[in-house]
Amino acid sequence: MNNNKISNQKTEVPSTPEMNDKDYITSMLEVEKAMVKDYAVALTEASNEDLYNDYYDLFDEASEAQREIYNLMFQ
Repeated sequence: MNNNKISNQKTEVPSTPEMNDKDYITSMLEVEKAMVKDYAVALTEASNEDLYNDYYDLFDEASEAQREIYNLMFQ
């Protein structure tokens, strides 16, 4: 059995009432993740082929943006 632990490096940020960079990027990631989920639902419910294709393009763009934001968080 492989006992390698998967973890990400922790970056300390100040705890203040104002939003910091971590708060902003976390908020952006949450919005993109929600959009990906919503587009996935829209794809399953689209009865028109053109509408489906439009939703698919938006889903793909939102999915790529979500992954880019996720990767940016760990730089």
